[in-house]
Amino acid sequence: MAETKKKAPAKKEKVEAAPAEEVKEVKPAKAKAPKANKEEKVEKVAKPSKPAPTEARATATNVRVTPRKVRLVLALVRGKDVKEALGILDNVNKAASVPVAKLIKSAAANATNNFGFDEEKLYVASIYANDGLRMKRYMPRAKGSASGLVKRTSHITCVVKMR
Repeated sequence: MAETKKKAPAKKEKVEAAPAEEVKEVKPAKAKAPKANKEEKVEKVAKPSKPAPTEARATATNVRVTPRKVRLVLALVRGKDVKEALGILDNVNKAASVPVAKLIKSAAANATNNFGFDEEKLYVASIYANDGLRMKRYMPRAKGSASGLVKRTSHITCVVKMR
């Protein structure tokens, strides 16, 4: 029994040593060949240039005003110049006017800083509000009952372009 135990470990050492050396020699040769092929393909294929941007956009998500109330304010500024739209929003007494003004300023800043548009020529090309999250709550009522409340939010998107 003692003899068989000594022979088994000796065989394992020989088996482990031989394949490890062979694998090390083969791997670098295989790894270099495909990399060269990929680099050649990338060099041959020319990437098409991106078209110049014509618009800039900004989005405000989960604004805590109902979409129906926001759409009333958006109708006032759609199609107007950015400066004129901000002037209108300063004088509108609606809850949605503050987040909408902030959003238009953000879209104009994106246009001037990221794409180099002229700030004087910008106008609100499109602006719209979609439904956001709906938080469901309840309100206690008489005789131990309760009724449901839905607290709505809006996703507002503004797109500005140059005239």
